[in-house]
Amino acid sequence: MIGKVWLVTEDIVELKLEETESGVINLINNYVVFEADENRIIGEVRSVTADKATVSLVGEIKNNIFTSGIINKPNFNHPARLINSDEFGIIFGNLTLSKNNKLEIGEMPLYQNYQVNVRINDFFSNHFAIFGNTGSGKSYSVARLLQNIFYKKQSVPNNANIFLFDVYGEYHNAFANIKDANGDLLFKTYTTNLKFPDTEILKIPVWLLGVDDIALLLGADNHIQLAIIEKALRLVGVFAQEEDSVMVYKNDIIARAILEILYSGSTPSQIRDQIFAVLTVYNTKVLNLESKIIQPGYTRSLRQCLVIDRDGKLNEMQLVTEFIVSFIKDDLELRLPDGSFPYTLDNLKEAFEFSLISEGILKSDKVYDYANILKVRLHSLINSDYRTYFDYEQYISKDNYIRKLLTMPTGKKAQIVNFNISYIDDRFAKVITKIYAKLFYDLAVRINEKASFPIHIILEEAHRYVQNDNDLFLLGYNIFDRITKEGRKYGIILGLVSQRPSELSETALSQCSNFLIFRMIHPGDIEFIKNMVPDMAEETVRKLKILRPGICVGFGNAFKIPVIVQLALPNPEPHSKSADIETTWYQSNN
Repeated sequence: MIGKVWLVTEDIVELKLEETESGVINLINNYVVFEADENRIIGEVRSVTADKATVSLVGEIKNNIFTSGIINKPNFNHPARLINSDEFGIIFGNLTLSKNNKLEIGEMPLYQNYQVNVRINDFFSNHFAIFGNTGSGKSYSVARLLQNIFYKKQSVPNNANIFLFDVYGEYHNAFANIKDANGDLLFKTYTTNLKFPDTEILKIPVWLLGVDDIALLLGADNHIQLAIIEKALRLVGVFAQEEDSVMVYKNDIIARAILEILYSGSTPSQIRDQIFAVLTVYNTKVLNLESKIIQPGYTRSLRQCLVIDRDGKLNEMQLVTEFIVSFIKDDLELRLPDGSFPYTLDNLKEAFEFSLISEGILKSDKVYDYANILKVRLHSLINSDYRTYFDYEQYISKDNYIRKLLTMPTGKKAQIVNFNISYIDDRFAKVITKIYAKLFYDLAVRINEKASFPIHIILEEAHRYVQNDNDLFLLGYNIFDRITKEGRKYGIILGLVSQRPSELSETALSQCSNFLIFRMIHPGDIEFIKNMVPDMAEETVRKLKILRPGICVGFGNAFKIPVIVQLALPNPEPHSKSADIETTWYQSNN
């Protein structure tokens, strides 16, 4: 016994310490037990004075089952004792977990390095977040947790599908030799390094992108631009084929644009100038300014039929109209591409060119400006190094592409895929992560048996990508928010690793069920976590400011109570150490 109850409030108990225990400062953060008939009430020591201790009640053990939260409370003069090892096993699950359902988290430094384990399902079946300041141990914890699973030879998670988005290129070292530890498991890396690629370059088939993806890629910010992108994508199938086979489609598009000009009510000179402008840029071998218009007794070119007489009239208006109408086909149908045929960025660019003259564009300078912005950005992409990431050599379907991501050159399946995105800027990296997230989400939704192909997306520096973006206004959703709200039932799980949780999407963060939080100092981030996480106790908040590197507070669905735990160093370690200034500054130049 360490003391007796002398004050009870809502969830706080104050103990009067026994003389032999008074002033024992190492009681802080220790767990104590109040035995009450069949129940054992569990509390955590929050503070200690010379003769008193303040205890926060955290849960109860009944029939050897621990339940967080308090119904019963100890009575006045009720004795308290320190928790024993059996009770630890009940609370932290070590007594019932087997090798196939156990995830080793770390050790409790306050309790002789007692091992903390949780159920794999309780942790990895839910979205999770790992937060902490730079150097606090976030990257090491990601590496350690995965190594704890994948480096166990007794149990092999062959069907795991984990995609790491590696902002600094630091995880390759931690997992490159996973096959040496467990020959049945494999690690695969894609790089964005175009100059000195030591692994396969990340490439996404452009024909797998939908309207929303293209909107993100080109930085669209207006709903008018979505309609323009949709029009371009409906046209892209035309331009991905040889001209002779799609001539009728091109002629129809050009003819409709010219017919709109003819019926616009503009002056003859304006009509002529606009038709000249369209046909100078957009034409085919049968519909252009030199096309022949044959009439009984004479033949003239379209250019000649657009001559304005001395009275300022366009005398051949009817003749030109009839000629143009002959190219319009009402039975033509343009569908959005469904990924069943390949096309290139150049095909998309040509489709955008023609979308500028499609119905509605020429009537509004504002609409034309919105379309031209997209066209200019696409042109810039095509003429930049970034186009390489969309130059896919051969056709592949969406499902096969995702499965190919997980396939080694030998044909064997990889369980961890690392995307090294350290060689591209933040804006483009955000687009890439969103495109992949949507590809994974769409695949998970299409599978008949829900959650039968689980996918984990782990985002380093998640605050760069999972933000309160304009996506909700523009697209009606944010893919990361959608995944955190709906993905769990389809088996697609998001892991957020960040040093600035206050910059994260509030919706995404609110859906996370498990947290490992290392040292946090910034008051804005601490307050944000406290407000966003419903069961974040004040005592837990205070602990965040004083944690040593490698030590975190774990809480959430996988943890029956918040626990301070120290993770072992990963072996091998990711390349995420701080700069060694002493060695660098004073090393010899010889």
